[in-house]
This record gives sequence, C-alpha cells and structure tokens, in this order.
Amino acid sequence: MSEKTPVDFWFDPLCPWAWMTSRWVLEVREARDLDIRWHVMSLAVLNEPRLDEMDEKYRDMMTTKAWAPVRVVIAAQQKHGDEVVGPLYTALGTRFHNKGEGPTREAIAGALADAGLPADLLDYADSDTYDTELRASHKEGIDKVGQEVGTPVIAVPGANGEQIAFFGPVVTPAPKGEEALKLWDGTLMVASVKGFYEIKRTRTEGPIFD
Repeated sequence: MSEKTPVDFWFDPLCPWAWMTSRWVLEVREARDLDIRWHVMSLAVLNEPRLDEMDEKYRDMMTTKAWAPVRVVIAAQQKHGDEVVGPLYTALGTRFHNKGEGPTREAIAGALADAGLPADLLDYADSDTYDTELRASHKEGIDKVGQEVGTPVIAVPGANGEQIAFFGPVVTPAPKGEEALKLWDGTLMVASVKGFYEIKRTRTEGPIFD
C-alpha cells in the first residue's frame, strides 16, 4: 500500500481565495491518498509592516476583524488538538463565505457549534493568550515560501520528497472532479522541477462560491 501524500496547508479563515483552494484540496482527497495537515496563518500578522500603505477600510479590517477568527482557531488547536482545525475551518468558511455571514461574532459562535466545539472558545477572539503560538504557526508557513505572498500557502513533496511550498493555487471556483485532479497533478509536477518559482496572471474574476 502506498503512503499518503503529505500536504501542509496554511490558511486564514477570512480569505475567500484560501477557502476555495482548501475545498479543491479536499476534493482531491476524495480520489487521491492525501494527508492534509491544517495550519493557521494570519493576514493581520502578514500585513503588520504594510498598514501605512493600505486604504482605511482594509487597514481597519486588518487591525480589528482579522484577529478574531484566527485567534479562535489557534485556541481550539491548543486546547483540543490538531484534529479540530480542519473541521473548524470548514465550519467557519462555510458561514463566512458560502452563507455570506462574514467574520462576525455570531458566525464564529455558530461555527464552533457546527464543529462540536465549546462555545467559550469565542472568548479568545479578543484575547492574545495564544498569539505566540499563532505567530509561530504563521512564521512556519511564511519561512517555507517567502514574504511576497498571501494566503493560502501549501507545501507538497518535491522531486526528492523535500517540502516545496507555494502561495496558491489561486482558482475560482474550486475545481471538481477531473479538473481538480489535473490541477493537483500539475502542482506536484511543478514542485518536482528544481528552480521553479511561479506562474501568474491577472485575476479577472472574483471569488465564486459553489
């Protein structure tokens, strides 16, 4: 029996693009043997050095709303284990993006209930109790891929089994079926090419949730 392919996935629940990439990875897992390990990264942490360059609306989001979801996820991980991260992310993303509730306290509370987690984890939304762990998780992903990226970050095996990390793939909507598998095979293929760094084009569509 072949071993599962390890996939490390760093996300911020706030990001719609990370959400679609995560749904693609889960679609691939239906057909391929993947071991997906979920990790938190933070747009708020990522953008701390750039706050002065942002418009007022985005800066306000990065300094206020962006902290609550990741703090709740990292608290859940610290108190209840790595295995709760994926289900909680699914619950948060479904409410934030598919249901259009956005990153409200009510949506976070609902997601905790959906994931079968204690309601009092919401208390960590405004707490820096686990910010050291949050920043460490964020740094682990960024150290693998570099600073000129956003979320998501995925790390997959390269040619010799070493981890190769990328920002993305950024795609809308999340591919399904054979399309999902083609993108996965392409991701592994470029990861196997020494010296490959990026393919990019301008986005002409916004996030499509389906």
